[in-house]
Order: sequence, then structure tokens, then C-alpha cells
Amino acid sequence: MTKIWTTKNIAENAVVAAIYFVLCLIATPVAYGQIQFRIAEILVLLCFWRRDFVVGVTLGCLLANINSSLGPFDMLFGTLATLVSSIMVAISPRLIIGVPFPILVNAFVVAGELYFLADVKEYWLSCLYVGLGEGAVILGAYVLCLILARNKSFMKALDPSAHREVTF
Repeated sequence: MTKIWTTKNIAENAVVAAIYFVLCLIATPVAYGQIQFRIAEILVLLCFWRRDFVVGVTLGCLLANINSSLGPFDMLFGTLATLVSSIMVAISPRLIIGVPFPILVNAFVVAGELYFLADVKEYWLSCLYVGLGEGAVILGAYVLCLILARNKSFMKALDPSAHREVTF
């Protein structure tokens, strides 16, 4: 039986969680709310190559959502949205197929949180705003992944468990 969770995997996931948290902390003014550009969401696409990073990304999101004005509800529902998005990216057969999941899941979930908890009256408009912000980050991350996937040093450092090709 192969040992899945090694000390190295745990440490790498801790680093991913820390990076997610710090990116949200640095970008606090634009990482929360109806119009948000959560730069840390770029890490979600790494789950395409490293399914174990679902844990690090989710933990990082949970820690980042401690700072949310929506409190425990965002810690629960926002983190669940990131968990679902990361899993969907991880099981996607091609990276481009995984790209819409973080955009759509976060748009609907975060807009729902804002509608029910932050007195935002227009749910669908909120979906649009959140989706546009998430879309900008994820599409930028996709382009970055296309470039980095061709870099042998990056891929060696990433140590992908799923050696899947990414094409333009």
C-alpha cells in the first residue's frame, strides 16, 4: 500500500494554505465583498496537477475567511465553495474544463451569502459581480498555467501527481 500523506505532502499543503491566506491578507480591500478579486484563487488551478492541494487551498480559504465581514457563515459556505471548486478542477480531464467551476460556484455561493447576510438586494447582479471578479482571476491564472506548464523547472518543483498535458 502506497503512503499518500507524507511529511513532504503535509508541508507543501501547509505552504499552499499559508500562501492563500497571505494573498488574501495583502489584498483584503479587494478580497472580500460583492466586487472581489481574490488573487489567492489562482492556487485552485494547481489542483489540476496536485489533487492533494485541494486540502491546502481549502485550509487557506478557511483561514482567510476568518477576516471576512460575514464571519462564521463565510468560513463555512465560502470555504465549501472553494472545496467544491478545487475538487472539480482536480477531477477535470483538461484544465480548460476545470476553469468555469471556481467562477460559477463562487459566483452563486458568495452572492447567496451576500444576499442573505449582507443585505445585498440584487442576487443576480451580485452573482454577476462576484463572477466577473472570480473570472478575471481564474482566467488570468489559466493563462499563467499555460505558460508555466511549459517550464520544466516549474513542473519539476510542482512535482505533479497527475502528469497531464496542458495545450493552448
